Amino acid sequence: MTNTIDPLGGSYFVEWLTDKMEAEAADYIRKIDEMGGMVNAVERGYPQREIAASAYKLQRQVDRGEKVVVGVNKYQQAESQKIPLLRVDEAVQKAQIAKLIELKASRDNARVAECLASVKAVAQTDGNLMPPIIEAAKAYCTLQEVCDVLRAVFGQHTDRPEF
Repeated sequence: MTNTIDPLGGSYFVEWLTDKMEAEAADYIRKIDEMGGMVNAVERGYPQREIAASAYKLQRQVDRGEKVVVGVNKYQQAESQKIPLLRVDEAVQKAQIAKLIELKASRDNARVAECLASVKAVAQTDGNLMPPIIEAAKAYCTLQEVCDVLRAVFGQHTDRPEF
């Protein structure tokens, strides 16, 4: 938009940009569909390669000065400022652990087990996981417990080594 005098004049330019963006998005969707859908595309590493290529292209543009990143390749401050770090007292961690232990002791653990079993049962189908996850949260299941169930069903994603 910065390359035209009046980008909103008659809105043709905004419409052209919108049409261009829509066509490029449709190209991506078509490529993914031709691969057999997003799951197949991820298994082939397509989105990861696209993200890496885009990051590489942007970094090259920044390095050449074609793209401006304020404070990185233009408009840098002469003197560096000390950035204050947040230091969390170890007592906070100990207090949170104590609260978690108390929560696990006081919650209805039979209900917790029931909710986690429900999450697992739905995860093994094509069902909507949100209702059982919400019920699990209401029963005070921890995020770790829910994630452990989901990892047991779906496994854990790791990037392929060719990246």
